[in-house]
Amino acid sequence: MYWKNRFFWIVGLVTFVLDQLTKYLVVKTFNIKETFAIIPGVFHFTYVTNTGAAFSLFSGNVESLRWLSLIVSLALMAMAIWGLRLNFWEKLGYGCILGGAMGNGIDRFILGYVVDFLDFNLINFPVFNLADVFINTGILSLLIGTFITNPSK
Repeated sequence: MYWKNRFFWIVGLVTFVLDQLTKYLVVKTFNIKETFAIIPGVFHFTYVTNTGAAFSLFSGNVESLRWLSLIVSLALMAMAIWGLRLNFWEKLGYGCILGGAMGNGIDRFILGYVVDFLDFNLINFPVFNLADVFINTGILSLLIGTFITNPSK
């Protein structure tokens, strides 16, 4: 079956699966607040939970954030189905945002919190997860796309 914006759907699915798989492995392998140094003093895997958004903003506001994740996910899917054909950067960007929003949204609906585990100790950065990486990659892709003209693929 031919799908308009097929690459968007592939990116969304792959990013969602990678996010959920890594969170599953962390939950099954680590105890809460347990840390494992990949590069000691620089980068660790540290299992924490987050009831807020990025950087623990809006902490404890799971109800609103779960619905926001759902609305963003549904809006992106509707845009890909009924909207115009997207260019490469839009497919990549919106697909990454969709996968990340669905990944964190599923956590919020099922667990009541988001599983975070990527911990950069060197710069004392808040612990985050692949969904956060994908959302930021999506935003960066959309910004790149505003400066690059690329035919639709």
